[in-house]
Amino acid sequence: RDVLTSPWCWQHAVLLNRFSQSPGLESSLAEQGYHPAFPAALPYLPAAFRCYTRTAPGRFPAQKHQPGRLKEYYLLNAASLLPVLALEVKDGEDVLDLCAAPGGKSVAILQCACPGHFHCNEYDDLRSRWLEQTIESFIPDPFINLMTVSKLDGRQIGDLQPEFYDKVLVDAPCSNDRSWLFSADPQQAVLRLLQRKELSSLQFQLLRSAVQALRPGGSLVYSTCTLSRAENSDVISLILSSCRNVMPVDISGMARGVSQEFTFLSGMQQHELLVLPEKGRAWGPMYVAKLKKVSSS
Repeated sequence: RDVLTSPWCWQHAVLLNRFSQSPGLESSLAEQGYHPAFPAALPYLPAAFRCYTRTAPGRFPAQKHQPGRLKEYYLLNAASLLPVLALEVKDGEDVLDLCAAPGGKSVAILQCACPGHFHCNEYDDLRSRWLEQTIESFIPDPFINLMTVSKLDGRQIGDLQPEFYDKVLVDAPCSNDRSWLFSADPQQAVLRLLQRKELSSLQFQLLRSAVQALRPGGSLVYSTCTLSRAENSDVISLILSSCRNVMPVDISGMARGVSQEFTFLSGMQQHELLVLPEKGRAWGPMYVAKLKKVSSS
C-alpha cells in the first residue's frame, strides 16, 4: 500500500522502439543510471527487445504524440512486459491482443517479432482511440497494414474467429489496485469492491472466448494489474476446470530469470506469478498465467 500510494516511489521502464532509434539514446540512459532490465538468461528474449530500468525512482521525460513522427521509446511499468515475454511470439504467427488499450503490450509484442497477422482489439470507445494513437506513435505504416484494430466485444471474438490464432494475450479489465488506491475516493472504493464480483465473471468470459479463438497447440497468457485472488488464480482455476482442452504451462523459468528485478509472491503454481511492489522495486502489481490449448473443443 505504501509503495502504491507514493508517487515518489514509482519507477518507469524505458522500452526502446526498434522502428525509430536515436543514436545517443542508449548512452544517455546509461549516463542516468539505467541498465538493461531483462537478463540474457531468460527462456525468451528477442535481440530487438531492449528495455532499460534503474533502481532510483523518477521518470524519464515522456515524448509528445506528433502525427507522422514515431516515438523513440515507451514508458511503462516493467512488470507489464512479463505477459509479453511469457507469450513468446515468433515471426509469422497469428496473434490476438484481446483487450489491447492503451497499447503498451501491443507495442512490446512488435518489439519481439513480426506476426503474420496481428489483431488488436479494444471494446471501450475512448480507450480504443488511445490504442489507435499509440499504434500510430510507435509503428511504421508497412506494419500497421499487417494489423487489424477492432472495437469488438472480446467475449464474442471466440465465436467470430474460432481457432484462428496461434497466440492470444488477455490483459483483462481488472480492479487496478494502483489507480484506485491512489485516487483514495471512499465512494469510488466501495464501487470498486462491488465491481470485483462482476469483473471475475467478465474475465472468465473473456478467457473462454480466447480459448475458442486459439488453434490447437496455441497458447494464451492472462494478465491483470490487481492483487485480487478472485480476479487472478480463481479465474484461471475456473477455466482449467471448465475447459478440458486447456493445460497450464510452466513459467517458473521466466520468473527465476527476472528474480533480481522483481519481487514475487511465494507459493504460486508453476503456471502463474504475481509481482508485488516494494520500495526500490516498485513494479507491479502484475499477475501473469500461461495456458495451452491441446485440442479442439
